[in-house]
Amino acid sequence: MREHVEHLLATATRSARAAARIHREASRSGGGQWVDIKSASSDFVSDVDLAAQEAAMGVIVARHPGHAILAEEERGGRAGAPGNECLWVVDPLDGTTNFLHGHPYHAASVAVWHGEIPLAAAVDAQALGKVWTAARGLGAHENGVPIRVSRTRRIDRFLLGTGFPFKAHALIPAYLQQLDRALRRTAGVRRTGAAAIDLAYLAGGILDGFWESRLAPWDYGAGVLLVTEAGGVAERVEGGPLGLEEGSVLAANSAEALAQLRQVLTGGA
Repeated sequence: MREHVEHLLATATRSARAAARIHREASRSGGGQWVDIKSASSDFVSDVDLAAQEAAMGVIVARHPGHAILAEEERGGRAGAPGNECLWVVDPLDGTTNFLHGHPYHAASVAVWHGEIPLAAAVDAQALGKVWTAARGLGAHENGVPIRVSRTRRIDRFLLGTGFPFKAHALIPAYLQQLDRALRRTAGVRRTGAAAIDLAYLAGGILDGFWESRLAPWDYGAGVLLVTEAGGVAERVEGGPLGLEEGSVLAANSAEALAQLRQVLTGGA
């Protein structure tokens, strides 16, 4: 089993690296050359997203031809062999808006799940010079060095990460109430604009907790394994385990802290 997971981790790392290489090359040549709007005025797709996705998927297909792939951009998918439950979840450029503005918080995020269980993950943020990796039962790492979640337990000392529901305007009023409660009860709230990086920061102890009202599986598919392998926990804001369906994400450095954070966000404390 260990050899199998390590092999999957190697693929995830190579796949994320291939996408991040596209980010780097595009940055050097002036960024994205073509931009279109997807679901909202601030939800973009660029030629860099598409090229990075092709590069990432190419690595996976070459190494695991029987595995299915779920990728963010249009036409980004591939059916697996019958009976094979492995699914690769790929965000070729998490933080596209950041990237298009020259903001360093963007990354490639690649993970493989078996059913409802994440097995291996890699998040490559080339502009930050950081690569986060995790494999089930083997821990989480930043640039090859083991990482752990913070030990903060008091909610008033928590530094939180979050993301705005810019693709789902109907969720904004409820989210703003959560943000108001969080700002009043914690040490602060930060937003990078890339959930994969937020979750990596939680895994490494920079953040103590994280929440977002709605994320797609490619947004958190790698990040949740980083968090859990670093000693943290991740669930839905409303309760229940995280699967590969779009929905809310709540994560913290411990089960106790997660329960406190949920109370704050829902107005229960």
